[in-house]
Amino acid sequence: MKKSILSFDLTGTLATFRFCDSIYFEGLPKLYANKYEVEIEEARQYLEKAYDEVGDQEADWYDVKYWFERFGLGNGWDSLLNELSHNIQLYPESENVLANLSKKFELILISNACREFLEVETSDIGKYFTRLISCVSDFKEVKKTPEFYSRVCDSLGLKPDELIHIGDNWQFDYIAPTECGITAYHLDRTREKTGEFVIHNLSEIETKLL
Repeated sequence: MKKSILSFDLTGTLATFRFCDSIYFEGLPKLYANKYEVEIEEARQYLEKAYDEVGDQEADWYDVKYWFERFGLGNGWDSLLNELSHNIQLYPESENVLANLSKKFELILISNACREFLEVETSDIGKYFTRLISCVSDFKEVKKTPEFYSRVCDSLGLKPDELIHIGDNWQFDYIAPTECGITAYHLDRTREKTGEFVIHNLSEIETKLL
């Protein structure tokens, strides 16, 4: 195989959703409840309604600093991320796979999480990556479209066929990069899909690439 750069998605691929969920559905509601002296469940319902009003098609939805400002919570977003960092939960095989692959390939990470999340959530695995790329923070994109992947390749000075992407979202981690000309592998932990470019455990990518 020609020398390629490997790109990984983060949430759902290397790490579970536990950290993200703890910020939006536990940490922020608790801060809001304390500031405005309301019950935690009332705060949670109010915030969830606000999340829905913005929607995940808008960049603000992914920006923790936006929510702190919107809810009048000051500038403590970094403290909240660090406080809840104990909720970061890597899948069991993630670090071993990254360690093995980093011996043969250059690794980068591409996520639609904001940079503030990325820097905290990759605290234990950041050493394996030469670059962390945030759709929202770096490219002002909310989804990983074919055009987004083209821009990533341009920014890295790569042709699409020099990048291999691995992620868990069928549309944004497999279809979109494939349409751009990138080789992609779909991580389907539910085992609902099969095929040459489908893996069911991250460890299987080593068999495909090494």
